Amino acid sequence: MFAPNILQEITLLSEKDCFYIVDRTKATFTYPLHKHADCELNYVEHAEGTRRIVGDSIEVIGSYDLVLISGEELEHVWENYQCTSNEIHEITIHFSSNLLPPGLLDKNQFKSIKKMLELAQKGLVFPLNTILSVRSLLTSLSHEKQSFYAVINFLSLLYELSLSNDIRTLSSSSFARSQSTFESRRVQKVHDYLVHHYTEELRLSQLANTVNMTETSFSRFFKQHTGKSVTDYLLDIRIGNAIRLLVDSSQTIAEICFSSGFNNLSNFNRIFRKRKGCSPKEFRDNYHRKKILV
Repeated sequence: MFAPNILQEITLLSEKDCFYIVDRTKATFTYPLHKHADCELNYVEHAEGTRRIVGDSIEVIGSYDLVLISGEELEHVWENYQCTSNEIHEITIHFSSNLLPPGLLDKNQFKSIKKMLELAQKGLVFPLNTILSVRSLLTSLSHEKQSFYAVINFLSLLYELSLSNDIRTLSSSSFARSQSTFESRRVQKVHDYLVHHYTEELRLSQLANTVNMTETSFSRFFKQHTGKSVTDYLLDIRIGNAIRLLVDSSQTIAEICFSSGFNNLSNFNRIFRKRKGCSPKEFRDNYHRKKILV
């Protein structure tokens, strides 16, 4: 097996503090691909053209970027790429995943924050309108002299972020190794079935039978609750697993193709390129290149 050279960061968050914040202006991103046990909220502005990698998501950001990561094993990095700014403003907040204990998160008033933190296991990126609405609260946190009020403001920030209607997950569930939960028991049952049987040849009738529905009703029901067709949802699981193998193993592309549920190498290459904008080999080469520590 390939042993990935990902930095396991030990953050500066103390056990006695609720969160740790760094507010800085710089000319370049120098930190390598890394992961850590603490949750991270990272805000970047004046860095258009920067490439952000979160799990198996690789995107070029605009003038503003705000990402929340709660997955302990979710590697991430921001790198200059095409950014030419010398005035990159970055605010990074680290906080413990148990900052809000289950007894509090389960209360109605914290329900939206709990859901947001669960989604953030795959990395969450917030839309521009949300960023602009919380920007003043975010930038004021590092200047708050009273630590108690800083914590209150931080919780307010998390709450405001949790109300955003257009948040988007970044990494696939299979790559992030996150647990997906659904309010619908039937959707949860199908999801769990797909996760355990994605390497097999699956038919729509087979999946519909697991929840005692007709194929037509099941297809409509599943898309209403997940926003995706069953086919696309299954492909997401298979591609996510394939990318994890590309990153973490030394298996050949063909071996990864078949062990991820694809039965045709050319079809695998075509679907992969359509979804990731590059071939599996190009993705592996580029990703491993980011793991070189400098």
